Amino acid sequence: MTSDLRPFTVVLGVTGSIAAYKAADLVRKLRALRDPARPERRVVVRAVLTAGGAQFITPLTLQTLAGGPVYLDQFALPERWDVEHVGLADSADLLLVAPASADVIAKFAHGIADDLLSTVALAVTAPLMIAPAMNVHMWDHPATRHNIGILRERGAIFIGPGEGELACGYTGRGRMAEVEEIAAAVEAIWSAGVPPARDLEGVKIVVTAGPTREYLDPVRFISNPSTGKMGYALARAACACGAEVTLISGPVNLPVPEGVTVVNVTTTAEMAAAALQAAEGARVIIGAAAPADFTPAETATQKLKKAGRDKLNIALLPTTDILAELGRRKKTGQLIVAFAAETEKLEEHAAEKLARKNADLIVANPVTAKDAGFAADTNRAVLIYADGRREELELQTKEAMAGRILDAVVAIVR
Repeated sequence: MTSDLRPFTVVLGVTGSIAAYKAADLVRKLRALRDPARPERRVVVRAVLTAGGAQFITPLTLQTLAGGPVYLDQFALPERWDVEHVGLADSADLLLVAPASADVIAKFAHGIADDLLSTVALAVTAPLMIAPAMNVHMWDHPATRHNIGILRERGAIFIGPGEGELACGYTGRGRMAEVEEIAAAVEAIWSAGVPPARDLEGVKIVVTAGPTREYLDPVRFISNPSTGKMGYALARAACACGAEVTLISGPVNLPVPEGVTVVNVTTTAEMAAAALQAAEGARVIIGAAAPADFTPAETATQKLKKAGRDKLNIALLPTTDILAELGRRKKTGQLIVAFAAETEKLEEHAAEKLARKNADLIVANPVTAKDAGFAADTNRAVLIYADGRREELELQTKEAMAGRILDAVVAIVR
């Protein structure tokens, strides 16, 4: 994140969707964001509520949570002497619209400015982030798809929508992205200091993420504490940079990133098969997953009972070394980024793994540190290149680290 202590100002637009009630939680999560290196830095939220949005959430609720006035009327007397929409636009480091209705997306696409929020959108020079929420048929309508295409071409960043049961009774795509995912995307913009450059436009990237499971019987398995947070952050960041991303994911509890093709797997063998297939057409492969290294020689068909046993002996066999196999099959011009989660001799073990996997770059992180590793939201690491160069990455969020890793990728592939 940038080094000064100036607050990061998010102008939050809330429009007429039932998902507007989630704006309350979103404001709380945005205001809780902190720079791990400088916790005194904070996010300021200035909320703009449309007439439709005010039907679903009250100005008083947002005002209380945001700790400041809520803006509704384009022609109300301003709190200080400036033109209201210009003052809001100038203050913004990011214009975030969540939820964004089909109506407001259409207005933004065609330059219609008939209320405060749409007027701010025309005046703002900061990045625009949109979290759509609407009926599945509205989302799929050609007009909506066209409007989204227009805004994407102008650099707008879309988060979601997710898929599931909708308030209207339909099931499908249209749910506003989870507030945690939106907050993480805002944090990534804050960390970068600028909107993501589209410098991986059209580059095909494969990312593996999360753990795998090797079953002892139908209900027990060998696994590890990986949450997939780092891999999912890399997938989101790569997509924001214009890449065509295939995310091969083990069992995790994370929302699917918008614009990313996800292949869900369970076992190491399944992850290996999916990764080898996806790698055929990929320019970059990022192995952020933590696949199990061993699998039971035999898997019981029924649950193993504890009764009558004083011990249980299990023979284990090594699983496919996914990155080593990818390295063995590496094509000319293909880039492999490996990860090394180590408990000791961090750089020594990582450098050995880099050579053994035939990788071009390895991200070595100490998993025993309380603020890094599997379940943490922050991470620290050392980047080690095949030519011997090293770069230390200080404590930062995993979203920020994803950006730093992709900067290294861009420097190599471009």
